[in-house]
Amino acid sequence: MQKRAVSGVGLGLRSVHYDHVLSRRPAVPWFEVISENFMGPRGGSGGRPLEVLAKVRREYPVALHGVSLSIGSTDPLDFDYLKKLESLASVIEPWIVTDHLCWTGAHGKNLHDLLPLPYTEEAARHVAGRIEKVQDAIGRSIAIENVSSYLSYKHDEMAEWEFIARIVKTTGCGVLLDVNNIHVSAINHGFDGEEYLAGIPVAAVRQMHLAGYSEENGFLIDTHDHPVSDPVWKLYAAAVRRFGAVPTLIEWDEHIPSFARLQKEAAKAKEVQDGVCAAAV
Repeated sequence: MQKRAVSGVGLGLRSVHYDHVLSRRPAVPWFEVISENFMGPRGGSGGRPLEVLAKVRREYPVALHGVSLSIGSTDPLDFDYLKKLESLASVIEPWIVTDHLCWTGAHGKNLHDLLPLPYTEEAARHVAGRIEKVQDAIGRSIAIENVSSYLSYKHDEMAEWEFIARIVKTTGCGVLLDVNNIHVSAINHGFDGEEYLAGIPVAAVRQMHLAGYSEENGFLIDTHDHPVSDPVWKLYAAAVRRFGAVPTLIEWDEHIPSFARLQKEAAKAKEVQDGVCAAAV
C-alpha cells in the first residue's frame, strides 16, 4: 500500500458518509477513523466497516484514533486489545496511531468517559511506563491527545502542559493537540490557552483536532456537535504560529451534518493555516 506525505485538514470517516466517500472520492487529504469500530468483536463489527476502510485506504491516508486504551488506568494493560490494534494497523498502515491521555475505568469497570489524570510525578512515571509498553506491543510510536476536563485534583504538582512535556521527553511519543479541548479546559479551570501552547514541545506535535463545544451552567462541554467557535479559531491560529501547519482534523461526531458542510469547515481551517504561514514568511 503506497504511503503518502500527509498534510492539510482531514475529516472523520463516519458511517453516514461511507457511500458518499466511496462513490464520489471527494477532495479530502486524509481521513481519521475510530480504531475500535474496525477491530472486530471487541467494539466494532469488522465486516463491512473494515471492507469500507480498506477501500478508503487505497485512495487516502488514514489515521487511527482510539478511545479505549485507558493509558492512565491502574488496571493492567489489555494486551488482547493491543494485539487487535497492531493487527488493524498492519493492514491499514495508518500514517499515525493516537489515543487519549486519560483513564476510562478501574478495577475492571469501564466508566465510558475520558477522565483526566492527576498531574503528579508519580502519575507521569506510571503513564510513561505504560506508553512505552504500548509502543513496544504495536511496534510503532503513538501520539497522545489532551482531553477536556471539568475537575482537577488537589494533589496536582504541575500544569497539564508540563505533565505532557514530561511524558513526551521520557517516551518519545507524539502529541495530538486538541485545540478545542485546550479552550474548554482553559475556560473551565481559568488558565491561559496560549500559555498551554507555549509549554508543549514543538517537535512533538504531530496532529491537531478542532471541534465544537456546548455550554451548560457556566461550563464548556466538549460535545463535538457544533461548528468550531471563534475563540477556538483564534487559539488555532496561535497554535499554527507555534507548531506550523500540522495535519488537522475537523471532529464532528454528533448531529453530523452533510459532507459538504464538513468540507466547508475544513476549508476554513485550511484558510487559517495558509494565512498564518503566509504572514510568517
